[in-house]
Amino acid sequence: MGTFQIEGGHQLKGEITPQGAKNEALQILCAVLLTPEEVIISNIPDIRDVNKLIDILRNLGVKIQKLGKGKYSFKSDELNLEYLESEQFKKEGSGLRGSIMIVGPLLARFGKGYIPRPGGDKIGRRRLDTHFEGFINLGAEFRYNKEERFYGVEAPEGLTGTYMLLDEASVTGTANIVMAAVLAKGTTTIYNAACEPYLQQLCKMLNAMGAKISGVGSNLLVIDGVKALGGCEHRVLPDMIEIGSWIGLAAMTKSEITIKNVSWENLGLIPNTFRKLGITLERVGDDIHIPAHTNGYQIESYIDGSFMTIADAPWPGFTPDLLSIVLVVATQARGEVMVHQKMFESRLFFVDKLIDMGAKIILCDPHRATIIGHDFQSTLKATTMVSPDIRAGISLLIAALSAKGTSTIHNIEQIDRGYENIDERLRAIGAKIIRVEV
Repeated sequence: MGTFQIEGGHQLKGEITPQGAKNEALQILCAVLLTPEEVIISNIPDIRDVNKLIDILRNLGVKIQKLGKGKYSFKSDELNLEYLESEQFKKEGSGLRGSIMIVGPLLARFGKGYIPRPGGDKIGRRRLDTHFEGFINLGAEFRYNKEERFYGVEAPEGLTGTYMLLDEASVTGTANIVMAAVLAKGTTTIYNAACEPYLQQLCKMLNAMGAKISGVGSNLLVIDGVKALGGCEHRVLPDMIEIGSWIGLAAMTKSEITIKNVSWENLGLIPNTFRKLGITLERVGDDIHIPAHTNGYQIESYIDGSFMTIADAPWPGFTPDLLSIVLVVATQARGEVMVHQKMFESRLFFVDKLIDMGAKIILCDPHRATIIGHDFQSTLKATTMVSPDIRAGISLLIAALSAKGTSTIHNIEQIDRGYENIDERLRAIGAKIIRVEV
């Protein structure tokens, strides 16, 4: 188990480059199972969740070569499908929620796919119904071993395209169904599909492999099935969640930071949402420059004078993964804001740790919190904390970097699941943070 010790209250300065996007990488890596030909992927982040998935693919028989930093070659021409029903896979797959996305490609190519009930963040219920209802619509048979908590889908005669209306715009659910449908017979139409940039990236990669997907970027995807897919090269986008994290860090620590190569066209509402909190963002080419907010930042109010509410929504709405960052940034703003987390009922429960640090937060219910900003008139107090999940973990780390004194964060493995070498990268811009292995 690891621990971060953070001496907060210092201004930072410099440039930081975002890692490759975790959520895209998990989808893209599963897609290599759709072809026996070589697939080369670059800008893969070196983080726990992604490395776990790479290990699962290797154990499944995928031939993997590291070609350079973040660049890998994958070839799925001789897979060991018996691994899917092994005790080893049940253990490894259950520790990674993203492993659910191997089911669609395996079902499409081999007529069967299995997965143990996956784990992941402790942020509330995250159902898998959308995935399996999509597979069933395509003609697969579903089975669930309750004693072993093991899911399976089988389609020995292959899948058949159909029309389906998803009950929720699930990103991983849409990705899984799309990967299953690209090799199905006939045409599949998916309405209420997720359309996040990472899902768009997956569709673009699949089209480069020979798939026929139209409507990319909308919530209506049309997929004409093909008999086989070939290889391709693909580059993962920069991680928008990490970009939002660095924006929040700059504001909270009154630091001048430039975030390099952010892919502005794929950031959606993220820049404007932080501007609503009073944070100045300057676009310089494809970079974001945040000047030092020495005079603080003022939360906007609505035209009628009522205070701001920031809520998550499916893309192109604001991503739920950044609400924890918005919440912690608001603790030092001028003004008030309500954060409404609609998707997960446990994601706001980390606010008790911020309250212990001196933040003024009212947890209205499991989904809503009202934050009254300090305007830096009083700083957060250093404390000892435990990271409950990836996004809460980075939010607590930002709070610790802004607080005077030395804070300790335990269970940093949660942060490492989503952020690459974060302590080294923060030290490079002046943060006083050390990693202690316990």
